[in-house]
Formats: sequence, structure tokens, C-alpha cells
Amino acid sequence: MRDEIIDVFSTVPSGVVLDATLGGAGHSEAILDARPDLSVLGLDQDTDALAAARARLARFGSRAQVRHCRFDRLVDAMGDTGIEQLSGALFDLGVSSHQFDVPERGFSYRHDAPLDMRMDTSRGRTAADIVNQSSEEELADVIHGFSDERFARRIARAICANRPIASTAELASIVASAIPAPARRRGGHPAKRTFQALRIAVNEELDVLPVALDAAIEKTGKGGRVAVLSYHSGEDRIVKERFTFHRTGGCQCPSNLPCVCGAVARVDVVRVASKPSAVELERNPRSTSARLRVVEVR
Repeated sequence: MRDEIIDVFSTVPSGVVLDATLGGAGHSEAILDARPDLSVLGLDQDTDALAAARARLARFGSRAQVRHCRFDRLVDAMGDTGIEQLSGALFDLGVSSHQFDVPERGFSYRHDAPLDMRMDTSRGRTAADIVNQSSEEELADVIHGFSDERFARRIARAICANRPIASTAELASIVASAIPAPARRRGGHPAKRTFQALRIAVNEELDVLPVALDAAIEKTGKGGRVAVLSYHSGEDRIVKERFTFHRTGGCQCPSNLPCVCGAVARVDVVRVASKPSAVELERNPRSTSARLRVVEVR
């Protein structure tokens, strides 16, 4: 949704836009080209992505700063670079095409590779650790909780019965065998949801998202915007909930009565779950599940 992102930040005040999920820097490049009065602070926990982003943004010189960190540390990254306030922030959640397409990263069920799935390969548990060390109940909770997989308990039972599991191909085969044949023939690859759930668990994606969104809104000045591209219902629920909280100031008063709790609204909603255009869907099928939500700071 490159064009939509350019439009979102077309009216923000001059200053710095945080690209909290820099990836290949496509969005940052577009923002910098469209607005010569904006700079970008790009964050990513993937060192491969950072190297590619630095090369892509080199032509912008000091207008583009890049830092290796997870987005829940955005306040630290701003402090390290001397940035006190943001003109906007962008979160493009999920996994980049590069991560899916490089087999050795272990994100994809379509390639045989070690079960890794870490966005930051220098730290944390791997998917293999979770698969081989968690109890059956813990695995079922992860698979169902992070992907709404209705056969989570059957899958968890099959995983525990076939441990140790070392590769993506092994896991994909075990998951497929645990799902009833009629269900395997619908809705894409039968391991898709399980791989999504494990990736979210490995990278603690849903744990750090609300922390980062709150920090981004707090650090964005008046007229600035915070935009989020989410790709599954768990992410989108969190984004909607945090945006609603900041839109209402957390007010708990009955809707039919004046507010007496002293809540102060911080943002206004600009976009509600916008979807990619038909042109983009044809050009980039991976964008099918993308949803864009945007708020503007008061």
C-alpha cells in the first residue's frame, strides 16, 4: 500500500517519521521522495534487512537514520539519535517477503530449513525450541491463540508424538497429517496457521505491539499521524483497541452521558481498516490480508 502510505503522511508537520518496521525500506524511500522536509528514523531487528535498507536509503544522506532494535525500544532509539518528537510513525507488521523467500530463515513451510523463525537471529528462542520443549497444552494454546487454528489440540498432540522435530519440512508434514483430509483441501496450505502462530510466539509480536503503539502516539506531536498495516486478526484487534483507547482517553463513562472521569482524548481516527486496491492485489497477492488503520494526534 505504498500510495496509501504516501497519502497518509502527506499532511504531517515537517520533522521525523519513525519507520518502526523498516524491512527493505520501500515505505521509507517513498516518504523521503515525496516529502523533502521529512527525515526518517528506521528500526528493524533483522540485520539482513538493515543492510539492504542502508544501501537503499544511502542517497538520502543524513535524512535517513537506521537502528538495530525491536520497535518496543523506539524511545531508546529516539534518545540515541537526539530526536525528541515525531511527525509520524509507521508500523508495517508481519514478515517481509525477503524473510519468507530465504529458506534458511525457517519462516516458510514451502522450503526445507532449520526451524528458526527469529527476526533477530542474535537472540531469543527459536521455533525448534518452542516445538520441542513446550508441553502439549502450551503448544495448543500457542497455535490456537495466535492463529485461531481450530485443530490446534490435534496438531499439538501430533507434534509431541513426533519429537524431536528439526526442520520446517518435518513440521509441515506432521501438521498436515494431523488435520482431517476434508479440511486439508480448503484454505491453502494446512500448516499455514501453525507456522504463523509459532512465528508470533518466537518474536513476541503481540506482547510488544501495544507497548510500541502507546509509545509512538506519546512521542508524536500535534497533527502527526500513526499508521499501522496489520495482516491478521490478532494484530488488528490490538491496533483497534489501542487506537480506541487513545481516541477516548480511556473513558469508561456511559456513552449516553457526559464524561465525568476526566479522560482526555489524544487522537482522532483517520482511516479504519482500509484494504489494498484491486490493482495492488493483482500486482502483489501477498497484500490480500493487509489492513491499514491511521490516527492523527490532537
